[in-house]
Amino acid sequence: MSVRARLVSFVSMLLGGLAILAVPAGAQGQPKQGGTLVMAMDTEPPTLAGYTSTAQPVGEISTKVYEGLLDYSPDLKPMPSLAKSWTVSDGGKTITFKLQEGVKWHDGQPFTSADVQYTIMEVLKKLHPRGINTFHDLESIDTPDEHTAVFHLARPAPYMMMALSAYESPIIPKHLFAGTDLATNPYANKPVGTGPFKFIEWKKGQYIRLDRNPGYWKPGLPHLDRIVARMITDPGTRSAAMETGEINYAAFSAIPNVDLDRLKKLPDIAVTTDGYAMQSPILQLDLNTSRKPFDDVRVRQAIAYSIDRKFIADKIWFGYARVATGPINSAFKANGFYTTEGVKNYDVPNGVEIANKMLDEAGYKRGADGNRFQTTLEVGPGGPDYQRYAEYLQQALGKIGIKVVLRNEDWPTWLRRIYTNYDFDMSCVSIQTLADPVIGIDRLYSSWSIKPGTIFVNDTHWSSPKTDELMRAAGIETDPKKRAEIYHEFQRVLSEQVPLIWVDELEFVTVYNKKLKNLFVSALGAYSSFDQAWIDK
Repeated sequence: MSVRARLVSFVSMLLGGLAILAVPAGAQGQPKQGGTLVMAMDTEPPTLAGYTSTAQPVGEISTKVYEGLLDYSPDLKPMPSLAKSWTVSDGGKTITFKLQEGVKWHDGQPFTSADVQYTIMEVLKKLHPRGINTFHDLESIDTPDEHTAVFHLARPAPYMMMALSAYESPIIPKHLFAGTDLATNPYANKPVGTGPFKFIEWKKGQYIRLDRNPGYWKPGLPHLDRIVARMITDPGTRSAAMETGEINYAAFSAIPNVDLDRLKKLPDIAVTTDGYAMQSPILQLDLNTSRKPFDDVRVRQAIAYSIDRKFIADKIWFGYARVATGPINSAFKANGFYTTEGVKNYDVPNGVEIANKMLDEAGYKRGADGNRFQTTLEVGPGGPDYQRYAEYLQQALGKIGIKVVLRNEDWPTWLRRIYTNYDFDMSCVSIQTLADPVIGIDRLYSSWSIKPGTIFVNDTHWSSPKTDELMRAAGIETDPKKRAEIYHEFQRVLSEQVPLIWVDELEFVTVYNKKLKNLFVSALGAYSSFDQAWIDK
């Protein structure tokens, strides 16, 4: 049974009552204590506040410091984390979590149910980019004692149980955050968690250092002494550092795909796409539909027709990608959510011809210079692959008479431009659609996800009553077959409107030294805590 099919089975089981706990799989040998994991990061995190930012570099660091109520095995079964057990009652509308005892924050204060209540109701539900969807139906949390948290929902929300990890829903200390401005709280960039590693230092532009938490609540863990994240902006330098052993770990394709064939031939280097079961990323071209000419569906469709998705997959991502057909990743085939039936197909041989004709009909005639109009493409800080992707788009859109100017900015500036000010025409981005559409997909298209200042949500400003209705219906439908039918209709409607362009389904790559063990005991992969990771010295 595939990962996605197991997810459906889990959801069905969850609604029945007692949740089954799983133990990690894939442990490798007898762990040894000590050593430093040195990871390469291609961009500097804009913050370490994982409770308000889901940016990839934030998650890679914050998940070693903060923990969630649950973790997930490689086959997506829920495992205990800060919650040691849970039961579901009242037809799925009440979930009671029993919390671990003896857990302390890194400053020595005890972890209690009050931290869970505060984090989810006051922070994640209101400020987290995906929390606005994940906890949409959560009405209240009771705390009858220090180690019990009772969730009360307006209606069943089985998808919520797939979003309680340290990456999706990190629990933060109420005593350090309550009553403060979360944006300026000093602990945003000096995090205090319950996790296996304690924040020590962030030297901007150079490294972030985390040290072993000697008071960690899991006996004997973690095995590593330290994790150091090095900021290495040059891709060639990252590859060289991996080859020489200066770094021993790089996730999320931090090592350029062009170097993978060479590195995987080295005896001490491993290259894998494992560890990304919960990500399901889609490479997109986002369009600001509140601006002309992108408010015209004919223009959006023309751009969709003009892009050679196979070329991008093969030549820019070196085969670590496949053609995308719509808003739902084909990884969802197994549970029936994904379909191409009735979905408008833009990946056709005569796409450029169709695009030119559509733009003519839309009234955007070519001028004397051959251009119909000029627009700006925000490249963002994604690294060399995204730069090449942007340069390809510049050429492809030039063939249909759209002059594209590229603009490169750092993470904070790009995030503010796209998600706070909406001051953009088009933007290069890849979005992780995650383990359930409610968590990873609704946020991109729903009316309620247009929230200035909240990142990685609906930046296109497109929405419609029809798709809002479909998303709400799918979110509460507990019959897997009926839920799949709703998402099929969702894909058909959205493919006609193309508020953004779906280009390719990306495969993230991790490169690491083979002496590193137990890196993939969680479905979260690079977003896991690394509490069980060790170095075979």
